[in-house]
Amino acid sequence: MISVLVVDDSVVVRRLITDALGDDPEIRVVGTAPNGKVALTKIEQLRPDLVTLDIEMPIMDGLQTMRAIRAKYARLPVIMFSTLTAAGATATLDALSAGASDYVTKPANVGSVAESIRSVREQIIPRIHALCGSRRGPLAPPARPGIAPGRAPGALHAPAAPLARPGGAALPGVVRPPNVPPGGPALAPARTAPRTGAVEVIAIGCSTGGPDALTSVIRALPASLPVPVVVVQHMPPVFTKMFADRLDRTAALSVVEAAGDLVVKPGTVYLAPGDFHLEVHRRGTEVVTKLNTGPPENFCRPAVDVLFRSVARTYGGATLAVVLTGMGQDGKRGAEQLRAAGAEIVAQDEATSVVWGMPGAVTQAGLANAVLPLGEIANHLITRTAGGRGAKSMEVTR
Repeated sequence: MISVLVVDDSVVVRRLITDALGDDPEIRVVGTAPNGKVALTKIEQLRPDLVTLDIEMPIMDGLQTMRAIRAKYARLPVIMFSTLTAAGATATLDALSAGASDYVTKPANVGSVAESIRSVREQIIPRIHALCGSRRGPLAPPARPGIAPGRAPGALHAPAAPLARPGGAALPGVVRPPNVPPGGPALAPARTAPRTGAVEVIAIGCSTGGPDALTSVIRALPASLPVPVVVVQHMPPVFTKMFADRLDRTAALSVVEAAGDLVVKPGTVYLAPGDFHLEVHRRGTEVVTKLNTGPPENFCRPAVDVLFRSVARTYGGATLAVVLTGMGQDGKRGAEQLRAAGAEIVAQDEATSVVWGMPGAVTQAGLANAVLPLGEIANHLITRTAGGRGAKSMEVTR
């Protein structure tokens, strides 16, 4: 059983979440709390495997609570509950930076309590299984070493030292599992050695844990990067604009939320907007962005597979693709087309991933030319776009 503590100041929302989680036989709500102060006491008493945490609460709000949780319990997964508003997006991004594992959005404009429960259930149950290492469910990745199904209650509760960002700053909310060395092991070898040819574009896909991982990578890239960067991070509308603006303020590169018919330029990061697939297409001598509202893929829109397929068609073997932490397998099919076109693919390693679903799927399929810890990925991108071979310490070759 996965034990969950539900924290929200609304009795109605606490009941809604509890009812939604009650449909899963492997999840048990062990307690509730109306604010962060009570939640911290109950975490100590109940030793839950995961906490759901509201942002706006009296006495001690979600952001304050998140910081307090991460200061004491580096490995306790926390899922934030957010509203689809600019204020909600800002607070959620702050919470993710403070170490929250993931977030879900509160139901809005739904017609019934049953519909609200369904909305919460579909968002949160796959995330709980992914973050707590369950093998159950179509979206759940393989269990991470040291976090096996059937573990004793509180196995994710013990304090642990967080990883370091490039430059030594702590990376909140991301901890190497016990007994797993940095960078591996990968479960399947890549089919060929890394490419050495010219790179014309970097394409990145990420999901759970992605905002913090992506921030770490983008901030480490120089303004002089000679290629464009196109990104899909699974996020809803409003959130992607706020996230792009936040990155733009702190990164050397220019970061924008992608729109239709933007000319793709070196030194610029184009982030797929929420609820739109992002593609790139050639128009004469230029490459431009295209948005569409086609069906979700892998339950997602934007989807990494859609972006990767278009990059394979447009740039072919001149692509350097990166798959960062994320739940599920989005990006795997697109990576297959990229590899067939001769592109190079880098996957984040298991030890530094919040959830190794997406990079794990690419690695296990033998599609990754290199499997790197998060702290080495930016250096690899810089080296490869400068014409070098890139980081070699964690490369997985035949």
